[in-house]
Amino acid sequence: MTTTLRPAGASTPAGRRRARRRPPAVLLVPATLAAALALLPLGYLAVRALENGPGYAWDVLAAERTVELLGRSLGLTATVVALCLLLGVSLAWLTVRTALPAARLWTVLATLPLAVPSYVAAFAWVSAAPGLAGFTGATLALTLACFPYVYLPTAAALRRVDPAQEEAARSLGLGAWRTFARVTLPQLRPAAAGGGLLVALYVLSDFGAVSIMRYETFTRAIHTSYRASFDRTPAAVLSCLLVVLTVLLVVGENRSRGRAGHARTGSGTARPPLRLRLGRWTVPALAWCTAVAAAAVAFPLATLGYWIAVGNSATWEPARLWDAVQNTVTVAGLGALATVLLALPVGVIAARYRGRGARLLEQAAYAGHALPGITVALALVFFSVRYAYPLYQQLPLLVVGYVVLFLPLAVSATRSAVLQAPPVLEDAARSLGRRPLQVLREVTVPLAAPGVAAGAALTFVVIMKELPATLLLRPTGMDTLATRLWAETTVSAYAAAAPYAAALILVAAVPAYLLGRHRS
Repeated sequence: MTTTLRPAGASTPAGRRRARRRPPAVLLVPATLAAALALLPLGYLAVRALENGPGYAWDVLAAERTVELLGRSLGLTATVVALCLLLGVSLAWLTVRTALPAARLWTVLATLPLAVPSYVAAFAWVSAAPGLAGFTGATLALTLACFPYVYLPTAAALRRVDPAQEEAARSLGLGAWRTFARVTLPQLRPAAAGGGLLVALYVLSDFGAVSIMRYETFTRAIHTSYRASFDRTPAAVLSCLLVVLTVLLVVGENRSRGRAGHARTGSGTARPPLRLRLGRWTVPALAWCTAVAAAAVAFPLATLGYWIAVGNSATWEPARLWDAVQNTVTVAGLGALATVLLALPVGVIAARYRGRGARLLEQAAYAGHALPGITVALALVFFSVRYAYPLYQQLPLLVVGYVVLFLPLAVSATRSAVLQAPPVLEDAARSLGRRPLQVLREVTVPLAAPGVAAGAALTFVVIMKELPATLLLRPTGMDTLATRLWAETTVSAYAAAAPYAAALILVAAVPAYLLGRHRS
């Protein structure tokens, strides 16, 4: 059976009018503000990259080292994305659509790696097996830290797919595997592609894991250039190249997503889909889930437990640890709230409106995510010192930094949720005289609330783990778990760093656990 997919609501005259209509001001104004914030670091990069003239910038771009860094960064990114798609899609299918024993438990365990920072995972693996340092170790640490970005949206999409389509395919003679490949998998493409994009942007901007694994990428080279020289031009040029890569990735993801949207016009079937019995594949499936959970969660925790138990340099300071926990939760909560509020209009426009303007707004929102945190932080420091000095080293500037860095997390979740909400309900509300703000508040947001909440939880967890931007933008005297962990690790006091790492994982595990339990 061949399934034809069309943009949600675009097959009707009302849907075609909606696809061409300009977004209302209630969406356009805050979406433009979000895009402007995301593009702010680009202004700084343009000033720095061209301050010595275009010729000098071109020499940096054409240098052999830049070409080598490009190949190493793209190779690492492609490998991690491919592995994350394999892990995320396979685990989502096993936990949602098969009769896997203890599926609810495996669902929660598949989300818990979100609580493990990539630099903590890298430290755990390289301390146990120093030979992993390099490409292999960086790939391992980043894959185990990032695959939930694919798993969560894919599992959510699987739960929303109407099982009647699969049952119709099987009634026409297709087996379970062919039904999955020809009917289910095409409907998962937008969710999986969006998750893969987030993974790619994460890998391009990662600094901690590649530094600990001693694998040279753009981010590590940029950080080295900033610290080793007063000449900021080479680092700015490399950062501009990262922005170009980001735009290309977003455009590629948009093309892979196509114009397909998947929405029910009603509640769909009242019963859950029949779960596929694994039979003789039950033991291999359980072994696969166990291996992933052990490598991504159990092993880092066991390593930290070892350092806490046997390290002789550990100095427990409960008051300092508790202060760091409070600061971490506060800044992560404020950052997640601001990010979700600004991502909502961008996600709605990306899902409901077609045209160059809508695409530009969405692509602009992704601009800051591939930039290293240190580049975004220095851009905001430059802006605050010159144009908004009262914000310098204040909490609002740190929150803006988080918005710039992690806006795509919330935009992607919001867009996917809105795409799966029936647009005909919004049309009906408008036909009854509701204003755009009322439609957004009374129809769009309630329908997309689960996806928006998932984006907020993801953003909260990732902000807790952010390191370079927090180091540069935090108010004077404020320590978070990530900054305390890094301070101890830089002097090789691994046992002293272990309590902060363990606390970071435990605190971040709470929203990750709730997210996984809610989706199970």
